Amino acid sequence: MPGMNGVDQQSAGRPSRFRLKLWHRVLLGLVLGVIAGQLLGADAVKLQWIGDLFIRLIRMLVAPLIFVTISSGIIALGDPKTVGTLGGKTFAFYLCNLAAAAAVGLALATLLQPGVGAALGDAVTKDLTIARTPMEMLVGIVPINPIKALAEGDTLAIIFFAAFFGVGVLLCGEPARPVADLLTASTAVFLRLVGLIMEVAPIGVFALIAVVVGTTGADAFVHVFKLALCVALGSAIVTIFIHGGTIRFLAWLPVLPFFRGSIDAMMIGLSTASSSASLPVALRVADENLGVDKAVASTVLPIGATIGMDGTGMYMAMLTVFAAQAFGVQLGLFELGLLVAATAVLAMGAAPVPSGSLFVLPALTGLVGIDAAQTALIVGFILPFDRPLDMMRTVPNVTSDLTVATTLSRWNKSLDLERYLGASRT
Repeated sequence: MPGMNGVDQQSAGRPSRFRLKLWHRVLLGLVLGVIAGQLLGADAVKLQWIGDLFIRLIRMLVAPLIFVTISSGIIALGDPKTVGTLGGKTFAFYLCNLAAAAAVGLALATLLQPGVGAALGDAVTKDLTIARTPMEMLVGIVPINPIKALAEGDTLAIIFFAAFFGVGVLLCGEPARPVADLLTASTAVFLRLVGLIMEVAPIGVFALIAVVVGTTGADAFVHVFKLALCVALGSAIVTIFIHGGTIRFLAWLPVLPFFRGSIDAMMIGLSTASSSASLPVALRVADENLGVDKAVASTVLPIGATIGMDGTGMYMAMLTVFAAQAFGVQLGLFELGLLVAATAVLAMGAAPVPSGSLFVLPALTGLVGIDAAQTALIVGFILPFDRPLDMMRTVPNVTSDLTVATTLSRWNKSLDLERYLGASRT
């Protein structure tokens, strides 16, 4: 897929400023956004419309991109049995990663104790709804109306229908060849559109960061300093050691090309605080930078954008311990073990949008004796500062998806090793 490579080649004869790598431009936009936010203060909110427009451009592509990539990816696998095998490995992989990330969150919160002495007196309670049960999530995967699911962006339902549709095309064989060709061509079109949108990413990132810095401010962050430290350390540990370790010891690949090849998607995840918003970029870098087989990437990554929530799982476990410490609830080994298992499952149901994990929290805190009113108080305390925390924890969500896709492609012997290793030179 030419994607951004085609853009880069076309700009070869232009001034050097047009030849900056995407992540360089996004990083520049981020730095300038921090400066602008400090200078403008509360007036930075006037830039909100630019950031919102950028996110809407990305999210515009998410639902149709999920449908065409999963359907075409399953068709490319060529065998319904292979689809089932890949799906089983994908789910198990994400579940193990989530459990490991939750354990990191619990360990850091237990060690650093961010909830001890937390000043909840000024917090405003927030109305919360209890997260869907695993059974409700399972039933909700099957859409009553697939068109409505596409219109509403119901990701799990779109994934199910796309996979079902792809299997149907496979079973039809040659008579369905025009449909298969249409899906493949549609995937190429959508990925090219992603490349076009990424050209304005630095401007969108600039606006998003300026608003965060201008409205939140560094001084306000001191109120949740210990929790912010836990989130930053946890995100780094999950990303570098769990995901990097997976690439090194399970995929048998050098780690540096992986992180260099993934950085575009990581930067978009950081700036938008949304796993689903980073999906189009993750699909592009998996193909162009990491050499992941298109059939694997187009099947694994859309699923991962919904259930591959390592940063979310880490944060949910961390917040549960934070709440227990704030209210003086003692957690033993049994409760901690229960939280790891419950977090791994419940994090899959968290919405892949900014602050989506906060509204799954009641299902976890209830397990350790913290009632809904107390949980609402915790959410009210955290919510004003949650955007920067959400930005940090979205990075391991993104790297989790790319880790699983890269490793499974490697196991299937379908990884383009030359392209992967080339990421260290790009």
